Amino acid sequence: MMMSGLSGNEIYCLAQKGWTPGNIVVGNSVYSLGFLGSIASGLRMMAGGEIENVTQLISEGRHAAIRRLEEEANQEGAHGLTGVVSELKSVSGLTEFLAIGSAIRGQDYRGPFFTTACSGQDLFCQIDAGYDPRHFVIGNVAYAMGVTRGLMGTFKQIARRGEVKEFSDMYNHTRHLALQRLEKEAHERGANAVVDIITRVLPFGPGVREMLMVGTASHNPVLAESDVPVTSELTGEELWNLTQMGYAPLRLVLGTSVYALGFAGGITSFFKSLSRGEIPEITQLIYEARENCLEHIQKDAERLNADGVIGIKVFVYEISRGLVEVMAIGTAIRRNHNVKTHSDQLIPQAIIRDRDTFFDEAAPGQTGATERVLSRM
Repeated sequence: MMMSGLSGNEIYCLAQKGWTPGNIVVGNSVYSLGFLGSIASGLRMMAGGEIENVTQLISEGRHAAIRRLEEEANQEGAHGLTGVVSELKSVSGLTEFLAIGSAIRGQDYRGPFFTTACSGQDLFCQIDAGYDPRHFVIGNVAYAMGVTRGLMGTFKQIARRGEVKEFSDMYNHTRHLALQRLEKEAHERGANAVVDIITRVLPFGPGVREMLMVGTASHNPVLAESDVPVTSELTGEELWNLTQMGYAPLRLVLGTSVYALGFAGGITSFFKSLSRGEIPEITQLIYEARENCLEHIQKDAERLNADGVIGIKVFVYEISRGLVEVMAIGTAIRRNHNVKTHSDQLIPQAIIRDRDTFFDEAAPGQTGATERVLSRM
């Protein structure tokens, strides 16, 4: 009996490309940082920035789980895996790395075994747009704010209104470093593009966060071969439409700004908040942070000689009272007359987004990618 994590829409879309569903498969790995590693990590957290041994541990654990996922799929005679997710769980003080995906088989398929992070609908769109999947790839950075950097940033936050460069620089560095590692892994897999990139910031113990980027390393024969593959966070249908119009993605561009209201501004806004109406200090603060953030990605796009940046998303987070982070992320594009889609029209089923059907109200926030896959069984 076939036990697949794919939805009916995904199965239909993949069938149009000659793919049939296999079983859902799982790979996992349980790690411990170790006593000496914990001490080294604690010392590195004091300084702030990347914690290399934690980054390495997380990367090793995620890749070990992916390898076991592939082994299980190969034992079942699968030609590929789609909808691959990489999750991190805590088990009795240890860390479990969990990978889940859905096996698929191709009719008369003679190519290499592949893994992809995208859904069946996105995979259909990518293949039809000329992007053949190669491998699920990861780029990550484990980092901490650090005592020194945190104190300097806090003093500046209290002293004056405006950007806190210590925080902005660290956030920008970790995000770009994760992207570079994603690109490097894709290049090593023989890919010239990484599509369907998903970016997440995850907690990993007290004071430590992981900046994680996952995507699908792919190969498009009409794109140039380069040490730095094309990167895109566009959805499958967005990528298909872009290709249909004669454009190709260049690179994921992102920027972060961290701004503080300042002590004087905080007092002023507090008294104004007692009465009804706009708080101009807060309005202006967030506006300036957003503009500074967008300027970062515009400069990145200009260095790439891009025609523009599309799909820009802007996120605003309150780090603490009076301190906000604004992050902008998008895809730089350029006209490319060589790219084209195999089909003239995109089928409706490729546009449909599958909805969740299981909700656990007793465990708020537990609706991650792993749970969504399992709910389809």
